[in-house]
Amino acid sequence: MMLSWRGAVAGLFLAGLLLGHASADEACGLCAKQIVTNSELAGCFLDQYDQFAKTSSEAIVVDLSNCGSRGVVEALPSPNKAPAEPDVQFLISRLQLDCLKEKLEAPGIVLDPSATIDLDSCR
Repeated sequence: MMLSWRGAVAGLFLAGLLLGHASADEACGLCAKQIVTNSELAGCFLDQYDQFAKTSSEAIVVDLSNCGSRGVVEALPSPNKAPAEPDVQFLISRLQLDCLKEKLEAPGIVLDPSATIDLDSCR
């Protein structure tokens, strides 16, 4: 019985080491695979990008809940499909942070009424 207990502890320790030393390029299990944004939130993200980039952790909490004007009347949804609600809080990896910035700065990107940005392709 003592042997199996030691084996379990050793296994947990090894798993912790492996998780602790995971590459920054590996997918973050809780990180967003895609986000929905609009031009107002995208601009706010880009304005705050330097603050997010200074974060020392590999997983970055993006909170844009203070962004946006409350007095703007939203466009009427199309009868076929309502536009997706923009994400104001999400978790992304450092790699995804830089990738999201690049995607939002891409010429000709259409963000309104909302756009879904794929972060799963950020490698």
